[in-house]
Amino acid sequence: MPHFIHLADSRNIGHILRSGIASADTQIAGVRGCYCTPVCRDHYRTHQWLRELKRRGMKSMHAVQFRLKPDHRVWIGRYNGDHVPVTAAEAAHIFALHVDGLGLEVVVPERIPRSAIVRTYMPPQVVGWRFYPEAKGKRPFCGCRYCNRGEINAYRVITDDRP
Repeated sequence: MPHFIHLADSRNIGHILRSGIASADTQIAGVRGCYCTPVCRDHYRTHQWLRELKRRGMKSMHAVQFRLKPDHRVWIGRYNGDHVPVTAAEAAHIFALHVDGLGLEVVVPERIPRSAIVRTYMPPQVVGWRFYPEAKGKRPFCGCRYCNRGEINAYRVITDDRP
């Protein structure tokens, strides 16, 4: 059975262990779901979303590892890209064979029951990318005060060029 990782705020772990992982409020291709990544041998790829999710204001994140039946239908695709319906086993295989796998996400279209949860743990809190996978070493696309409001160290990015 393929295993997947869902990253959640540490404050919600008790609720997740009692009642499972709820579907997210956002939709992909008209489907609400639980966002996750397949467990693979590369620790960085498995936990790649951690730093990006922490930008939303969560102080610490926990990883919730769960299993799905190989024929369970899920959606896989790149962040802000098209997603295709596949089985859970195919999603894990696609993730493993992908050139870099950064930015890929799997969406499980229904809530994950607590019986499917294998374990929870706290991964290192500095793993992953921010903004988008290829952002390392590049300037943000926009340096205005509106686009950078509330960001950490935004004063370093804000330019005086105002449109």
